[in-house]
Amino acid sequence: MTKKLILIAMSGVRIVDPELRALGMTLPGFIERGKVIASMPSLGLLTIAGATPDSWQIKYREVDELQPEILPKIIAEAPDLVAISSLSARIEDAYQIADTLRQAKIPVVMGGLHASVLPAEVSAHCDAVVLGQGEWVWPDLLRDLESGHLKPQYSGMHAPNALESTPLPRFDLLEVARYNRIPMQTTRGCPLDCIFCAASRLISPYKLKSLDRIRDELNAIQSIWPDPFIELADDNTFRNKGWSRDLVNLLSEYPTMRWFTETDLSLADDEALLESLTRSGCAQVLIGFESVQEDSLQDTDTRSWKRKRLAEYREKIQRIQSAGISVNGCFIFGFDADTEETFDRTWEFIQKSDLSEVQLTLLTPFPGTELYRKLRAENRLLEDRFWSKCTLFDVVFHPKYFSPERLSERFREMVSLVYSPEATQKRASLRTKIYRSKVSKS
Repeated sequence: MTKKLILIAMSGVRIVDPELRALGMTLPGFIERGKVIASMPSLGLLTIAGATPDSWQIKYREVDELQPEILPKIIAEAPDLVAISSLSARIEDAYQIADTLRQAKIPVVMGGLHASVLPAEVSAHCDAVVLGQGEWVWPDLLRDLESGHLKPQYSGMHAPNALESTPLPRFDLLEVARYNRIPMQTTRGCPLDCIFCAASRLISPYKLKSLDRIRDELNAIQSIWPDPFIELADDNTFRNKGWSRDLVNLLSEYPTMRWFTETDLSLADDEALLESLTRSGCAQVLIGFESVQEDSLQDTDTRSWKRKRLAEYREKIQRIQSAGISVNGCFIFGFDADTEETFDRTWEFIQKSDLSEVQLTLLTPFPGTELYRKLRAENRLLEDRFWSKCTLFDVVFHPKYFSPERLSERFREMVSLVYSPEATQKRASLRTKIYRSKVSKS
């Protein structure tokens, strides 16, 4: 007998600060960045779908706004199971959905990073919690559900399973026209140990996926989207340089495909890798510079890897962009060493470095991170439960040299500068110049 499974991804980012939210509506660069984030489907849920037997009928849905008609429609479909994935910023909405469905006697499973680090909290709102890498425990969960012996927890935390053993994500469940970017994962975890990182290193050791398996996924995506824009859902794609060169050569075999990924500054040191990137469809790399202030970088990764490279930032940005690859530089504000001067120095650096894209965020102590444990131990969190403010744009703790209000004010001023029409147009022109340079090199 066919059973029904509904997968619900809690999508979208809700900035809580009303002044920043209102300001952002008038800034073209800020608006565009928000649209990119909002247009990404949940790779985790699509992978879970790939691990689901054919005896289950699957529907994938995203919930951006909790509109009144959403829950009655789901209940009317009488699913045998609903699986919800949510980051911290949307977890309260996820709880509301889960509580309502359970009242209607519909079993609910929850997973994702928040569920993985706070399973006791999440378990109060669902029948089972999936911790960590869910694809390898999902078949067991479904068998237990069907036999009437569902367990309260299923853990794939730090499972050593090879990435190529993950099921092929069910990209076919997506509405093609809805997305401008499609996620794909080639690595999981990150060797750098940044205290604020709430990405996959919390749930997995660093892993590389085999090139044969990556090719299978690329073919699956291209069979649905002939000219896809792929975002690699990796924390640090190019950490292993030898494997990375082979990966980029593989991606180069798909001439109609463009792609984006995250990495670190060591990319600039590998000329062969840069040459391969130039020949590929790589549109941009995102690099976490975090700060232009040496004392602030002391508070990032435990080995001070980034602080030791601060003096090379501008030179290496130029080296990567000269190869025809746009750099999206990421900066975080709110480190203990940050002062009023930090904002001025960052703006000066952004202008002089000719970064072709910029991402600004506030330091955020996501649950499960070393930063969260540190601030909680120091009694510096503004609230015990601030999950809806885990947006990267809302202040949730007492900074060292600012009041929370002043840090918010200075961040809004910085956003106004970086995402102004003039600055946004300048970076767009830089990206065009870089792209033309790349075409001439290819």
